[in-house]
Amino acid sequence: MKKLFIGLTLILSINVGLVNFVGCCSYSFTGASVPEHLKTISIPIADDRSGSGEPGLRESFTNTLVQKFIDDNTFQVAEKLKSDAVLECAITSLKDAPAIVTAGENVSSRRITISIQVIYRDLVKRTVIYEKTFSNYGDYILITDRAQAIQTAVDKITEDILLDTVSGW
Repeated sequence: MKKLFIGLTLILSINVGLVNFVGCCSYSFTGASVPEHLKTISIPIADDRSGSGEPGLRESFTNTLVQKFIDDNTFQVAEKLKSDAVLECAITSLKDAPAIVTAGENVSSRRITISIQVIYRDLVKRTVIYEKTFSNYGDYILITDRAQAIQTAVDKITEDILLDTVSGW
């Protein structure tokens, strides 16, 4: 009986160790689904077609998106002439509307909603991988917090674009 217990314990220990080894070696988030021929990506400065007149929006959006791709490290960000893929982005709208209206029709919170049209092109195979519109928002209470709400919306949208580009295949 004691030999059977030792044998079962040994088999169980080996199985647990094997499962942990296989599980840790095959797990990966980044780059798992990006085709092997795509190594570099170009992200030109976004067009601003929103008509909002928000100063610095296209630069802020582009810089945030480039930084997310650099931090992710699935692609190397490069100039368009030296890249395998390109993300062409256009800011199509920026809306500022009441988010929460309390009794007496007082606005207690406002919402900035930004929409970005993105075309992701494979420059090696000369195909469009996806063309989508991404929208997200940031809320604010005081007018002095408006810039932070815009940055919150930009952070959310750029994260969505990154995830769709590196793992949305």
